[in-house]
Amino acid sequence: MAGVNKVILLGNLGSDPEIRSLPSGSKVASFSIATSEAYNNKDGQRVEQTEWHRIELWDNLANIAEQYLRKGNSVYVEGKIRTEEWVDKEGISRKGTKIRGTSMTLVGSKNDNSEGGNAAPQAAAAPRPMPAQTVAPPAPEFEAPASGGGEDDLPF
Repeated sequence: MAGVNKVILLGNLGSDPEIRSLPSGSKVASFSIATSEAYNNKDGQRVEQTEWHRIELWDNLANIAEQYLRKGNSVYVEGKIRTEEWVDKEGISRKGTKIRGTSMTLVGSKNDNSEGGNAAPQAAAAPRPMPAQTVAPPAPEFEAPASGGGEDDLPF
């Protein structure tokens, strides 16, 4: 059975993206975004819960992130969950998750997302064909025939 690995996040950057260039020529942008939700607990107190998500963007998306993303910006990211394992400096085996972004949209006004006011409205790893949009013609308005022959004007 096939599976689906898709993540959709809308949150705020916790810091400016960290940009790395690899020997292969690829570029990687790494940053964290915070998503928050608020609710009232059983005692009626307002509780806010914040989750932090590690995001990784590659190549063209990394270039756009480097140019436009700044701490505090709101960003919409679509991607896939990736689990990674590594051994830290102390020799302890670690495991973590990150989101490998496949598309990104800056959210908010142009001034919120860049210093110069030239925010990139949307970016995607690869162009996607737009679905065909069909628009139905407006329904004709019904006009009852003018007749003075009865209480209702219906023709039947």
